[in-house]
Amino acid sequence: MSKGTFYITTPIYYPSDKLHIGHAYTTVAADAIARFKKLTGYDVYFLTGSDEHGQKIERTAKEKGKTPQEYVDKIVAGFKHLWAELNVDYNDFIRTTEERHKKVVKTFFQQLYEQGDIYKSSYKGWYCTPCETFFTEYQLEEGKCPDCGREVELLEEESYFFRMSKYADRWLKFIEENPDFIQPDTRRNEMVSFVKQGLEDLCVSRTTFDWGIRVPFDPKHVVYVWVDALTNYISALGYGSDNDQLYQKYWPANVHLVGKDIMRFHTIIWPIMLMALNLPLPKKVVGHGWLLLEGGKMSKSKGNVVDPLVLIDKYGADAVRYYLLRELPFGSDGYYSEEALAKRINNDLANDYGNLLSRTASMLVKYQQGVLQKPQPQGELDEELINLALETPKVVEDYMNKLQISAAAEAIGKLVARANKYLEETAPWSLAKDEAQAERLNTVLYNVIEVMRFATVMLTPFMPNIPEKVWPQMGIEDKPELHSWESLRWGQIPAGTVVQRGEVLFPRIDLSKL
Repeated sequence: MSKGTFYITTPIYYPSDKLHIGHAYTTVAADAIARFKKLTGYDVYFLTGSDEHGQKIERTAKEKGKTPQEYVDKIVAGFKHLWAELNVDYNDFIRTTEERHKKVVKTFFQQLYEQGDIYKSSYKGWYCTPCETFFTEYQLEEGKCPDCGREVELLEEESYFFRMSKYADRWLKFIEENPDFIQPDTRRNEMVSFVKQGLEDLCVSRTTFDWGIRVPFDPKHVVYVWVDALTNYISALGYGSDNDQLYQKYWPANVHLVGKDIMRFHTIIWPIMLMALNLPLPKKVVGHGWLLLEGGKMSKSKGNVVDPLVLIDKYGADAVRYYLLRELPFGSDGYYSEEALAKRINNDLANDYGNLLSRTASMLVKYQQGVLQKPQPQGELDEELINLALETPKVVEDYMNKLQISAAAEAIGKLVARANKYLEETAPWSLAKDEAQAERLNTVLYNVIEVMRFATVMLTPFMPNIPEKVWPQMGIEDKPELHSWESLRWGQIPAGTVVQRGEVLFPRIDLSKL
């Protein structure tokens, strides 16, 4: 029986160029959460997509001799290819160039206008085309864009504005009553401070480019990025259409997962637009940290990006996914290097997890012809291992519900490490030399294989390809009832199950050759 619905989204990515490993982190993290929620009994809807309009796309396409649509089509195909390679199992991929999205944006804009929350004025500001963002004089750094360091241009044009300032007090009251809405706490404090300094009305239309959705009541204007992009979270669900069953079922979203650099748009602008139309607000917006290089933030605009497809070809999708999810602590930045990736694969996946299966399966084949025997009454060491195995799913579920993905992976790793230590403590290779210790040998090997089953079930959202490699070696590929979250009760693998040695799950990487 379903525990209820769970709707999670990533930001929609801008197709100015190929995605980098920072984008991969966000989407893999959302995918792991979605998979975990499905595993634990929720009816999940997972949305990602692409934000395809704007001046930057229009200019770049022209430089390349293409129409904007031709240009974005090719890059968005690359997005989808990357998500397929990373085994990202989304329910829908929304594109802002789709008619279903355009209709919702026009409806949304019209509704705000009709109730007096959108008005016409003129705008003057410093504009960074690569970042699609206006900055005030004091926000510039040495006269350049504070985000990407490039040149900005002073623009003045007629625009429509959204009366965001009108809702500042209502927003502050909402945050006070819903302190968990913005996570982590440091981000919430930043946003509250920003609003208390005074909220300006928001420019929501442009006239200096054509590539976008026309303002329904004034076609000279194009809807600017915030109303266009942010409404994807409900346009994908059919909001405002005759076919709005998904909207009725899944909205409000449980989690918007975003990078910390776009928190202001998702925690201030988006909620206030929804408030203005008296629509339900998402339950939580989580801003994760950045995956940094030694030289600082990774950015398509800066051109200092790491291509995840190259890493997938080299190390495999599961290993890359695991590294990303394990490396970035909740809410904090992490540092990427290929050496750190290789060490994480060697230590966690090759030495601990992969080696636990390999050595246990080898001993079972060598000492018991691969046949698992019924375990006998447990000793103190056994009870310690079993208790940790039974406690770990609860710990992992608690961390995942708090979106502390790295901590969840670490908890699973502790169970695997304890099982490896248990093998050293019980020394089955010594037990096998003494026939009087046959029952003890059976118990030790059974316990480790059962821990391997627990760990593999819990790691499935992190590394979705792993089960198909592990279950055949454990002899339970035809027993789906042993692969479920509900099956994480001790002693479920039946005696007589035949274990066999198989391929090495994660070959060790020679760090000297990096």
